[in-house]
Amino acid sequence: MTQFDPFFIAIGSLGVLIFIITSMLGMGFSLTLSQILTPLRDRRLVIMSLVANFILVPVLALLIVWAVPLSEGLKIGLILVGFAAGAPFLPKLVQLAKGDMAFTAGLMVLLMVVTIIYLPFVLPFVLTGVQVNPWEIARSLVFLMLIPLGIALFIRARYEEVAKSLIPTMTMAANLSLAAMFIGYFIGYFDVSFGIIGTGGILAAVILIVGAVVIGYLLGGTDPKMKSVLALGTGQRNLAAAFAVASSNFVTSPEVLLEVMDVAVIGFIILMLISGEIGRHSAPNPG
Repeated sequence: MTQFDPFFIAIGSLGVLIFIITSMLGMGFSLTLSQILTPLRDRRLVIMSLVANFILVPVLALLIVWAVPLSEGLKIGLILVGFAAGAPFLPKLVQLAKGDMAFTAGLMVLLMVVTIIYLPFVLPFVLTGVQVNPWEIARSLVFLMLIPLGIALFIRARYEEVAKSLIPTMTMAANLSLAAMFIGYFIGYFDVSFGIIGTGGILAAVILIVGAVVIGYLLGGTDPKMKSVLALGTGQRNLAAAFAVASSNFVTSPEVLLEVMDVAVIGFIILMLISGEIGRHSAPNPG
């Protein structure tokens, strides 16, 4: 480690915190409670969404870490991403795919809230042999995700114009902090980053993302717009939650964070291509 590595690692860590908080604030500023709750009246679709994201994709992640030779850190990183659902970036993917935006809002918040409850209970049983504190996981998710989202929803309900005016700022802050996180961690952990190439970490990330998209599509029912939303919503894992858990509980294992970053970059590329292809074959949304 060089004398500059701690500086870049600190930049990466700060980028994680800003990315998580600004993502949640941006989501809350852009949504209303009615937008969140109305699409969730379709019980079948809600059940299929929960099954896809909290049963089938986690099982897929466990099968991948069993089948693909990975180091302990890479396994933990992939499991964190596989078990965390509900991504703030989903609306942009669905918009590109010309999917149902109303269902997108409800699905996004539903998956995120369930993830916050789900991870602290499930991870200690899955990560056998690893010291995981359920309260630490819950606390990081509540303080970094749930509370900012609640505050943003409150501001949106009381001061709508103020909330809307803040959305571009939150989006810019989230994008810049995500870039800072990638650059900081990549440089700070350069030796580890370079060492991941050829270890199976990238292959595992590709299989997880593609497999999750297929699972969501198959469980999305018969409406093509709903199928595309659930496919993209299942494929786009909750990077904010995964980074929150990784940065709070696995600070001494950089491979965990780097595998989450692998899935983030690879998932972004794959899902942008898929959403663009779906959009080219879809009828435009009315209005």
